[in-house]
Amino acid sequence: MSGLYARESRSVSRMAHLRFFPQAVVGGNGAYLTGDDGRQLLDFAASWGAASLGHSHPAVRDAVHRALSDQAGASYLSSANEPCVLLAEKLLTLVPEQARGRVWFGHSGSDANETVARVVVAATGRPRILAFNGAYHGGTVGSMAVSGHPAQQGGRAAGLTLVPYPNSYAVGSPEAAKDAALADLEKLFATEVPPEEVAAFFIEPIQSDGGMLVPPDRYFKAVEMLCRKHGILLVSDEVKVGLGRSGRFNAFEYSGIEPDIVVFGKGLGGGLPISAVVGPEAIMNHAAAFSLQTVHGNPVCAAAALAVLQTIERDHLVANAERTGTVLRKALDRLAARHPLIGDVRGQGLALGVELVTDRDTRQPATRQAALTVYRAFQLGLVLYYVGVNSNVLEFTPPLTLTETQARDGAAILDQALTDVAAGRVDDDILADFAGW
Repeated sequence: MSGLYARESRSVSRMAHLRFFPQAVVGGNGAYLTGDDGRQLLDFAASWGAASLGHSHPAVRDAVHRALSDQAGASYLSSANEPCVLLAEKLLTLVPEQARGRVWFGHSGSDANETVARVVVAATGRPRILAFNGAYHGGTVGSMAVSGHPAQQGGRAAGLTLVPYPNSYAVGSPEAAKDAALADLEKLFATEVPPEEVAAFFIEPIQSDGGMLVPPDRYFKAVEMLCRKHGILLVSDEVKVGLGRSGRFNAFEYSGIEPDIVVFGKGLGGGLPISAVVGPEAIMNHAAAFSLQTVHGNPVCAAAALAVLQTIERDHLVANAERTGTVLRKALDRLAARHPLIGDVRGQGLALGVELVTDRDTRQPATRQAALTVYRAFQLGLVLYYVGVNSNVLEFTPPLTLTETQARDGAAILDQALTDVAAGRVDDDILADFAGW
């Protein structure tokens, strides 16, 4: 264990920890982090996608410097500030027409999703919300209340109903997964959940923390039709998989749908804390002082976020995510052909997942092996984490600036890590202090 990691253990609370190995960093540039031991670590996690442009990106650095050099206050609670207005105006151009009403700003995807969950019920008068099993919409009380991830320790909202996310790998085919999930939803509406009581359906266009699940073709189109039929608002949580990561600016574009409300977070600030909800005026202007914290709408964070959006556009990073993601996906597919531990490779763009199994026929989750693999990869110089309701899916959310060479380098390190784990060369005891999910 490094000196910095040990010092942290003596001074910082563990309540916000989600640790997989003793990672301790003192700096970073681009797709690399600098460990306190001087190692350069190839970062395929980007702090769960928050460092969307990589580390120390000059556009973010310059925007923050300008904003701090002539600071327009610290909030938008009691004063309009220019960076927030500019960012809101930009975001309104990036969502479907019915969502082009108003923008609310927060600190994270958690407070953004909590705000949406509260306001849709208050504005519509409908008491129910739908979300998916395995969904992670945040870590606050209100966002956990509309989530379905088994690792979370918060209670669920009284009006929440969780429905299955179609899992093509588990069921056997995309068509079977789609049909089963839609049948379940139709049955729910016909029995225990009157659709006229549902305010909103929180969807994940790719279910990231639930296992990087990609929906079958036409599934969300059918969900959209059901929501329109019953007047249910469609909320797309783009917090981790949006902003170009999937190879489309909005991940919901793959499904050909147009949500009513879009939630952004993580990578929006390029590493700084900011989130945004974009939706129709009737919802977003429901009531003044409805959801606020003192430094919501911080102009420094807003300036960084605008720089992120401009950089994604200027540097064609959506296309880069699609192109480099294809290179990484092919490299992972080649690993799957050689490593029996790999049961499935899936994802879009630079939002990819590799599901590890102990047996390809039974598809038994290789939970312990996933934990050992990410630990060994860290030892070899690669940072990635695992997700999934069974904690057996390696998650790839690298910076959008990742190069094809870096994609291949990371896959080569993963190859060695999988080889070492399969050969029993990684001691189980190293996981004693690292529970992960």
